Amino acid sequence: MVNVLGPRDEFLRLMENQLAADILVRGNDVTLTGTAGDIALAAEVFTELVTILRTGQGLTLEMVERVVGMSTSDEQTSAAEVLTHNILSNRGKTIRAKTLNQKRYVDAIDRNTIVFGIGPAGTGKTYLAVAKAVQALQRKQVNRIILTRPAIEAGERLGFLPGTLNDKIDPYLRPLYDALHDMMDPEAVPKLLTAGTIEVAPLAYMRGRTLNDAFIILDEAQNTSMEQMKMFLTRLGFNSKIVVTGDITQVDLPNGQPSGLRGVQQILDGVEDIAFCNLTNRDVVRHKLVGRIVAAYDQFESLDQVGNRETRRAIEFGNRKRNPQ
Repeated sequence: MVNVLGPRDEFLRLMENQLAADILVRGNDVTLTGTAGDIALAAEVFTELVTILRTGQGLTLEMVERVVGMSTSDEQTSAAEVLTHNILSNRGKTIRAKTLNQKRYVDAIDRNTIVFGIGPAGTGKTYLAVAKAVQALQRKQVNRIILTRPAIEAGERLGFLPGTLNDKIDPYLRPLYDALHDMMDPEAVPKLLTAGTIEVAPLAYMRGRTLNDAFIILDEAQNTSMEQMKMFLTRLGFNSKIVVTGDITQVDLPNGQPSGLRGVQQILDGVEDIAFCNLTNRDVVRHKLVGRIVAAYDQFESLDQVGNRETRRAIEFGNRKRNPQ
């Protein structure tokens, strides 16, 4: 009961705040009162929490919040099934999907040859893709992992970074290195990189190659042009798998150049063995504030066109008053 209710009953307080049923705990007994629907929902949440605990996995406040969220949604998937599905284990740390959309994303990678993971920062797009790549390598489903990103400047200039070309490109590829070090023994990563079993390279290095027996990940794909996206996807060889990740709201391409990630959704939608998985601010698994920031930006950018036009007109009118011709 202590594990279900949490330290100082913090899990219980969260459930009391977010569930409509009244919850009364006396010893090892939980009494629920309210409408039949409210009672059934609260009972489902407690059942899911107990199921998770019986797998040997501990509960956290974040996990309880996700169980409540999944139980109150219209989805029929069990929260315990999502949160106890192990992808990869290393040094006592187990990587699992933390939301229903993340579980769908991971399942899509298993079922399809090419998968697009599209969503805002912090939704685990790249991290889960790297986890599936390491899993495939460990199971000998592929012979190598190839991780690539377009080296597009996001406000800063490559030329001002110190060092050789590789030194300049390294910061762009650092998130991929970080994910690898999180999932494998630190001493194993340099050996695999030296042997070519794991390759981390800019997207420009992919041109002219055919990639067989490989798990290939293209990260930050919103910064590819239409031509680069086509070039990358046609690198696919036999017994290979491609995962493309990106956030179409954070395009850094110069001069308003169209994003290859936006275009590919229209071109390849409905093609067999290709899946598109969309993640939202509800799937953010970083600090809670990240999810709120993403939601706030989404709300700001979804203002209707009339409101935006009126805002622009007000700004232009103010500029004309300050700077008469």
